[in-house]
Amino acid sequence: MPVESICVYCSSSSAVDAVFFDAAREVGAEIGRRGRRLVYGGADAGLMHVVAQSARNHGALIEGVIPKPIHALGLGAEWVDELVVTECLRTRKAEMERRADAFLVLPGGFGTLEELLETLTQRQLRIHGKPVVLLNTAGFFNPLLDLFENLYRSGFAREEQRLSYAVADTPAAALDLTEAEAAQLPPKWRDRE
Repeated sequence: MPVESICVYCSSSSAVDAVFFDAAREVGAEIGRRGRRLVYGGADAGLMHVVAQSARNHGALIEGVIPKPIHALGLGAEWVDELVVTECLRTRKAEMERRADAFLVLPGGFGTLEELLETLTQRQLRIHGKPVVLLNTAGFFNPLLDLFENLYRSGFAREEQRLSYAVADTPAAALDLTEAEAAQLPPKWRDRE
């Protein structure tokens, strides 16, 4: 399955350290330089804005998917190529998942973590077989990865679930991993899409 569209989950907060903005900017640039399409949460704020603007500046098509309650607050990125307004967060996630060939998770808050965990759970259940890559900027995901290791040690998750995601330290490596993971997917998963 070729990776044409990458769904980026990330924060809408602007109150985070500059290192996270720099990484988001580079992710967007990499998506554009590689001729990929960006699917993201549709907000014109925080890391979401930065990754989308950078992707656009580097030639990517941008698809934003935003729930009606957030759009009503005036936070929608009306400048993107396509802005889809969904009824709620659940339908937003479903639409983003439908449009994506791969998932790249940048640092974020509860919403980003919820998107990540649902995407991993769906992959575990073989609802999809799309790559899931965490960009571990400044070691942000280390505590979560430690928790995942505790799940394996304690028997709450099977060891093979480590294969459900990959971790990268740089934006370029993260994009490389989305493509490498997609190339290695079993045919039965690729054919389901």
